Amino acid sequence: MKTDTVSNLVIKLSFKTSIFPTNNSYRMKKISLFLIALFLIVSYSIQAKEAGIPNFKWMKDVGAQTFPKSIKTYYANDYGAIGDAVFNCTESIQKVIDECAAHGGGTVTFHPGIYLTGSIFIKSNVIFNIPKGTMLLGSQNISDYKQIPTRVAGIEMNWVAALVNIIGQQNAVISGEGVINGKGKVFWDKYRNMRKDYDSKGLRWIVDYDCERPRGILISDCKNVTIKDIVLYQPGFWSLHILYSNHVTVDNIIISNNIEGQGPSTDGIDIDSSSKILVQNCNINCNDDNFCLKSGRDADGLRVNRPCEYVIIRNCIAGYGAGLFTCGSETSGGIHDIVAYNLKGIGTSTGLRFKSTIQRGGTIENIYLTNIEMIGVKYPLIVDLNWNPAYSSSKLPTGYNPDSIPEYWKKMLLPVDPKIGTPKFRNVYFNNVKSTQALTCIKVTGIETETIDNFQFKDAHFEGKEAGNISWANDWVLDNFTVKAENDQSLILENNKNVKLSK
Repeated sequence: MKTDTVSNLVIKLSFKTSIFPTNNSYRMKKISLFLIALFLIVSYSIQAKEAGIPNFKWMKDVGAQTFPKSIKTYYANDYGAIGDAVFNCTESIQKVIDECAAHGGGTVTFHPGIYLTGSIFIKSNVIFNIPKGTMLLGSQNISDYKQIPTRVAGIEMNWVAALVNIIGQQNAVISGEGVINGKGKVFWDKYRNMRKDYDSKGLRWIVDYDCERPRGILISDCKNVTIKDIVLYQPGFWSLHILYSNHVTVDNIIISNNIEGQGPSTDGIDIDSSSKILVQNCNINCNDDNFCLKSGRDADGLRVNRPCEYVIIRNCIAGYGAGLFTCGSETSGGIHDIVAYNLKGIGTSTGLRFKSTIQRGGTIENIYLTNIEMIGVKYPLIVDLNWNPAYSSSKLPTGYNPDSIPEYWKKMLLPVDPKIGTPKFRNVYFNNVKSTQALTCIKVTGIETETIDNFQFKDAHFEGKEAGNISWANDWVLDNFTVKAENDQSLILENNKNVKLSK
């Protein structure tokens, strides 16, 4: 059954339910919602089948499984919030959220306006609705962001909370057609100033952690959370961070960070050591990885040892940014069983990106990428086991006392045995991938002691100025695979085993 056939059937059945007597309206509404849900399940199953995705059982169990009921609507304005972009509404917004949660849940919302706020924390059974005409405006005062235990770029430590947080909760929603504006430029400028100083001292590896910058949205240690329809601008750091959580749905959101410049480390969506996550219908412009999977860094990530697993990313677009689809560089807990399809990158610096380093560890495997289109993406495919050494390699310069440095510095400096520190990339499947207007089509660099194994391509075609290279790779399948370079040079193959281009 094709998708349009299913759609017509649901429309007909939904219409029939609308003509029942009014005393059956609640029951009919439930039937209509069931039919819509059934349609979505069937249509997405058809999409996956048409995209050539194997029918994995786990794919039926991703995303939020439950949703809060809108028992009552609470307006933040009734609790003291003023939408004039000047009054700090943090206390008022938190008060209404707590009140709603204390009475079993419901909807928290706003009258149109611009509401200045610091960190707020959504509770279980709360629908946090940001309606059209409403903006949450992030405070530019770092003291308005509460210090919390969290994980930042792969390291567990105390750091500032995000602007909007859902931590240790379940059955919660952030929704609406309004805007969350992190006003992060002040934090971007702070970071760039610190980078100049830290780089000169040999401290590039720690500046990201020393420079506290609030994320846009943090979902941590949660279950059954939905983020839907919102627009997110200018976070100080990562945009949407999903950490240690399961059954989360992110649907139809827009992230646009390149306002007032390009913010450093303003990733789009980071799925970090989490399970059964669904991301769909999203559009991201940022200044780092657009859609990214992570699982911890170095010794601390290996200690936690929690994978990123069972994730679907579909029907999404990446504009400016550093990775349409990225695994890493935080890979310590492993990344496995990931399906991404119907993705488009337009002008993104990198398309399909796999990155880690030799002290990070973790196995990245069972990744399925289908129906991927890249236009003007500089580097459509990159695999790198020695990514960004200045950032990735931690070394304490002379003149520092190792006993007096912060605890998270010590975590970063813990040595990792190469036997467990070398990551493994294997069993990655590409189907119907097309890239045009690239700079270098393919850049794959393994190492002698750890090759890139069993990457399989079917109907994959790359066009660009340069072909690129594949080195230290084993057992690659290249079925209807072409690389066309403007300089007429062929793809450079070095130190590989059983990697052959089809004619």
